[in-house]
Amino acid sequence: MIQIANTLLSDDIFEEQFICDLCKCKGECCVAGESGAPLTEEEFEQINAILPDIIDDLPPKAQKLIAAQGIAYTDTDGELVTSIINGEECVFAYFDENGICKCAIDTAYREGRIPVQKPVSCHLYPIRLTDYADFTAVNYHRWSICRPAVKLGRKEGVPLYRFLRDPLIRKFGEAWYNEVCEAARLLAKEKK
Repeated sequence: MIQIANTLLSDDIFEEQFICDLCKCKGECCVAGESGAPLTEEEFEQINAILPDIIDDLPPKAQKLIAAQGIAYTDTDGELVTSIINGEECVFAYFDENGICKCAIDTAYREGRIPVQKPVSCHLYPIRLTDYADFTAVNYHRWSICRPAVKLGRKEGVPLYRFLRDPLIRKFGEAWYNEVCEAARLLAKEKK
């Protein structure tokens, strides 16, 4: 474990290699799982505010569920998470012409139609954060559906912390990320 400010990073963040390979996994992480994507209260408010701008981008079954229960619920762990359809895909998921699951929030943000990004928990995946009283644990979540991403990451030689540069900076700031890079440099030097 490496400590940077009030975070503890598992060694996997530095050692594992990863590049999402949507053509292979088809965005399965937005469909499979036990509950929706974790949301902060701020993200909940922001997404509710832009919902009118993206509601027509969502499949009818998602629109119906949002009308009935809203964009989020509290799961069995007590976390606020995005609503999911029939215990499967996130209400913000849609499938493109190639059968790849994508996020309506992310698409609208990239197109410049909304100022809100997808939840940081989605942006950071496969990193998962766990908040404790004195620190935040930053861990790599292994999931079989991500095997193509691991294979591509190894082929290209891209460590997880490099692949997730932008969401890590979004969550923790650039100075924190620079310390991560310095830690990675020192770890690599120690291994030689």
